Amino acid sequence: MSRLSWPNRVTLARILLIAPFVIALMSIRESTWARWAALGIFFLMAVSDALDGWLARRWSSETPLGKFLDPLADKVLITCAVVLLGHHATCVPGKAIPHAVVVVAIGKDLFVVTGFLLVYLVTGRIYIEARRAGKWCTGLQLAMVVAVLLWPELERLGEPLGRLPDLLWWSATGVALIAAVDYYRLGTAYAAKVGEATAADSDSANSEGKT
Repeated sequence: MSRLSWPNRVTLARILLIAPFVIALMSIRESTWARWAALGIFFLMAVSDALDGWLARRWSSETPLGKFLDPLADKVLITCAVVLLGHHATCVPGKAIPHAVVVVAIGKDLFVVTGFLLVYLVTGRIYIEARRAGKWCTGLQLAMVVAVLLWPELERLGEPLGRLPDLLWWSATGVALIAAVDYYRLGTAYAAKVGEATAADSDSANSEGKT
């Protein structure tokens, strides 16, 4: 069995950091330090995200596992963050993420994961491809989380910084919808392409069998 590569180890460490991040978010109402702890952990995860990508490129060690774990870490992080920051009991006081934003964020990821499974069931192949819309969506969602956690400080600085979380969460929502459509078109096109190739191979085999 091959050893786990260092980029994948860094990604797994990032996934493990989600647990203390969630614990910090759940304590936001009880302590101001919890909000800063959540920001600190989030910063560590951001650094590890950049580090694992750099290591994979530097050592030419990109693997199918890494392609799966990296977006998984982002999806789990964003799901936990938007759910907790959108709930009245665990949100930043005075700045809860709207329910519509939470629903779209989680719905987009569920849609993509379901599509991934359907493509695998139809084609028998694992197909993972990073898309520009998906990257923009993830970037905006991560920036949204940071802006919401920093909102008390941003509000004291006045407009327009006080409105930054609102701008980011509606921008992320719009891009999430665009990304969902993009992934749908990508998945259906790939499934159709594999289906056509399989049918052509089958016809070729039948023709050879008759000669």
